[in-house]
Amino acid sequence: MAPPKTIGFREVHAAIERLAAAIQARHRHTEGLLLLGIANGGIPLARRLAARLGIRKVGDLDISFHRDDIGKHPIPKEFTPTLLPGDVNGATVLLVDDVLFTGRTVKAALDELFDHGRPATVELAVLVDRGSRRLPIVADFAGMTVNAAESEDVVVSLGDNPSSDRIDIRARAARPLRAASHR
Repeated sequence: MAPPKTIGFREVHAAIERLAAAIQARHRHTEGLLLLGIANGGIPLARRLAARLGIRKVGDLDISFHRDDIGKHPIPKEFTPTLLPGDVNGATVLLVDDVLFTGRTVKAALDELFDHGRPATVELAVLVDRGSRRLPIVADFAGMTVNAAESEDVVVSLGDNPSSDRIDIRARAARPLRAASHR
């Protein structure tokens, strides 16, 4: 097993700057761009990008009820409801998440988004693209690409103190099996 790898705050900040610059280049003249952070990891990144780009329409997108593994991973106690900063019908929406892996989270986010209306365009920005897709989903904007084995987790930590930002690549912890409910 490989030792854990940590990507420090300087590299994280450089990746966020690359994301912001690419988004700004494409959307310099886009009216009413909506940034939606996918709960929970995408929310702090969406807030940072919005501040960096001067975008006021930033919200949260909860995917709990659209997950295809809800039986294995029940809705967390730190449930974050969907909060939309405006009408999604006809809007340009930028979904924001911390890590793109299999594509299942993005699929769930699209399902949640389309429950609220029909945007004109939906794009995806991620801080880390780690590959190994299982669905035909690709990020329009990626801050960095990392190589991580299927048996590893990529954990992004964006805190209130930017000097503590980091990305850890480490062996996946064993997940306890949940007993089926007999109701």
